[in-house]
Amino acid sequence: MERYYQETIECASREEIVRIQNERLVAQIRRVWDNVPYYRKKMEAKGVAPEDIHSIEDLSKLPFLSKDDLRTAYPYGLLGKPLKECVRIQSTSGTTGKRVVAFYTQHDIDLWEECCARAITAAGGTDEDVCQVSYGYGLFTGGPGLNGGSHKVGCLTIPTSSGNTDRQIMFIMDLKATILCCTPSYAAYLGERMREMGYGPDDIPLKAGIFGAEAWSEEMRREIESTLGIKAYDIYGLTELSGPGVAFECSAQGGMHINEDHFIAEIIDPDTGEVLPEGTQGELVFTAIDKEAFPMIRYRTRDICTLTREKCSCGRTHVRMSKPKGRSDDMLIIRGVNVFPSQIETVLLNHGYAANYQIIVDRVNNTDTFDVQVEMTPEMFTDNVGEIEERQKKLSDGLKSMLGIKAKVSLVSPKSIARSEGKAVRVIDKRKI
Repeated sequence: MERYYQETIECASREEIVRIQNERLVAQIRRVWDNVPYYRKKMEAKGVAPEDIHSIEDLSKLPFLSKDDLRTAYPYGLLGKPLKECVRIQSTSGTTGKRVVAFYTQHDIDLWEECCARAITAAGGTDEDVCQVSYGYGLFTGGPGLNGGSHKVGCLTIPTSSGNTDRQIMFIMDLKATILCCTPSYAAYLGERMREMGYGPDDIPLKAGIFGAEAWSEEMRREIESTLGIKAYDIYGLTELSGPGVAFECSAQGGMHINEDHFIAEIIDPDTGEVLPEGTQGELVFTAIDKEAFPMIRYRTRDICTLTREKCSCGRTHVRMSKPKGRSDDMLIIRGVNVFPSQIETVLLNHGYAANYQIIVDRVNNTDTFDVQVEMTPEMFTDNVGEIEERQKKLSDGLKSMLGIKAKVSLVSPKSIARSEGKAVRVIDKRKI
């Protein structure tokens, strides 16, 4: 039997959803105009005022927000509430070392946790479940979001955060955890480790997993499901929009339901910005219609996907998004962390390298590998192994400081990385995702 956290809204008629969206959008645009000078200037430049926005039909009149705007307005330029009304920030890495800092009022946190509660309930969670949250805690949104959602559902919550795999397994087995929340690659690794320890799927108490923060294939889903003996559910979110729970999978596993009472989704042509018909593949754009502290309007996610309103067997009526099929910019997601080539260039240049490099990403035993090959300049070229190892360690430490994850750095001889007549091939992504 399908479970809902807030059945009235999750199964609302299309007319009711549109009514809510119209009302909240009009109010949000007025608030943003009055309280966010940065966005008001963008509206004025486009010749649009709050009086021009009467319903979601007018959404396309509004200007987009992009990652560039977040960098320009950093840290407080997009704040929609006085700082004294904000109770928390969450953050994710940005393209140049500047981070995306998202602000939350208590109201924003309550709404975010409700969205995560909907996802946990859609995965079969109730107040009788034991939910182990193995996403990272701290600035990363994964841990805090699912932790709050688990509390709202009434699960016993195990806030293990990421890492320390043997301890994770001990808690799963000893406390009889029934729901696991983490990245899909970590779920696969946990499954592999448990198999090595002699546990079969029938020995493991887990029944469901909620996995997100990185791309994963259907093949990987089936492998995780068979190893852990669970049903694996996808979840989607962005720090800019609050975090995980913007959209989530139901028992049908046929796309993720977007929480349309909080977020309006559009699909646009990434090159022209033109709104595309539903069912067409394009770039996903979100408007947060009731976020107070960080009210994103027409935020370009850079994720490429499709939307569908085909009836879902779970009974939910909110539009579904497909798994993102890629990105319209050069961002990589490695082990759940956003990585931009420009960040790597910054570190290389700071260490005196000419920024001719190649990033090689693969997935071995369900874990992302992250190798960076860097050409030495003729001036610094040496065959002294000790000196090369020392330089590689310095670069690796610099990248870890910038990105938050470790890369294997290999210094190679000058001109050994193939040149291209067109755009340099900076990234080789061998993952089958």
